[in-house]
Amino acid sequence: MTLQQSLAFALIGGAVVLFAWGRFRYDLVALAALLIGVILGLVPAKQAFSGFTSDVVVIIASALVISASIARSGFMEMVMRPLLPRLRSAPSLVPVMAGATGLLSIPTKNVGALAILMPVALQRARATGVSPSSILMPMSFASLLGGLVTLVGTSTNIIVSQVREETIGRPFQMFDFAPVRLVLLFLGWLFLSFAWRLLPRE
Repeated sequence: MTLQQSLAFALIGGAVVLFAWGRFRYDLVALAALLIGVILGLVPAKQAFSGFTSDVVVIIASALVISASIARSGFMEMVMRPLLPRLRSAPSLVPVMAGATGLLSIPTKNVGALAILMPVALQRARATGVSPSSILMPMSFASLLGGLVTLVGTSTNIIVSQVREETIGRPFQMFDFAPVRLVLLFLGWLFLSFAWRLLPRE
């Protein structure tokens, strides 16, 4: 193994450790790793920011901005406020929160949708005494299923679309995945509405 390869592996390993540690902001760790790579000559200076020219990066960043805007606006809390007092047990909380997460994951990023609704779910879990795991785990799976419906719902769809464009010259459109994956989302939601009972209560 050459010195350049050793330095590259060490830099990637150090970045992964800092990501897992969580003490520092992820964006600062990533930029610091990039800067160190440029200084060490591992990354050509002229190509240091070439990744920002990728459509995938721009689309993902835009989806995250939209998700953050919805979260800060308080729109979801306002929409769900009339309904929340009626959700007093897990059998009513899980289907509503999982369904809301799945639906919100369709037009936004699935991770962003989960981040928007998690505080609402935790607040309601404390108020009703329901185990948070009974709500959060179904919401997590619902976000994954909802993110599959549209092109921007998950990074995987965007990357697959880019590969398809490079291969045959035609990318996937926004709702090309929807006919099949809306059915999967609905079936998954039905399953999650009952399968939460399999989760540990503590």
